[in-house]
Amino acid sequence: MIDWRAIDTVLLDMDGTLLDLHFDSHFWLEHLPRRYVELHRLDAASQEDIRARIISEQGTLNWYSLAYWSRELGVDIVALKREVQHLIGLRSDALDFLTWLKQAHPRVVLATNADRESLALKLPLTGLEDFLDAIVSSADVGVPKEAQEFWFALQEVEPFDPARTLFIDDNPAVLESAREFGIRHLLGIKQPDSRRPERDLEEFIALDRFASILPGERPDDQQDQEGRA
Repeated sequence: MIDWRAIDTVLLDMDGTLLDLHFDSHFWLEHLPRRYVELHRLDAASQEDIRARIISEQGTLNWYSLAYWSRELGVDIVALKREVQHLIGLRSDALDFLTWLKQAHPRVVLATNADRESLALKLPLTGLEDFLDAIVSSADVGVPKEAQEFWFALQEVEPFDPARTLFIDDNPAVLESAREFGIRHLLGIKQPDSRRPERDLEEFIALDRFASILPGERPDDQQDQEGRA
């Protein structure tokens, strides 16, 4: 599926791509609405209002900003996230994929809409930083990945050739934005949340496992064979 000889840069999303989206789904749609109602001593029916309020910001920087939601809802979002941080975890074979990439030596960049507070919570728990050459958050550049401006800003701080770049993300709107920018190799994720059904992305090839795009031999094995040739 992927000719790795044609790839210099791998751009990776975090939530729903490398990490199981179950943590975020549970936190934003279940845990936060419930704890908000408890902390503000509201009727349980108010939970649905909070869910609708959160979803209304989807695709904007506010949607991804923990500081914004702490301010808007009058709660400590980071503290509430820590209550369920045991749900934060890597997707199936993400660690194997990251290990392979480190051996194969393309430049690996985390291109995420997660803000720095989210990264500060998740990176130490997952060990992702050990496999990344750089991390760029949409909060750093002031626009979400859904906007074309993000990709121009990313290219300024982390130069890459769109024709020789692979980008993997679970969000179809983000993949469409990357395609419009000109990134040639695009892949989605069939099941970002392990507790929810697989999805058909229609416009994009979607992975169930990263192993499906890896070559049969590891890079060091290939080099050994070339050396003997």
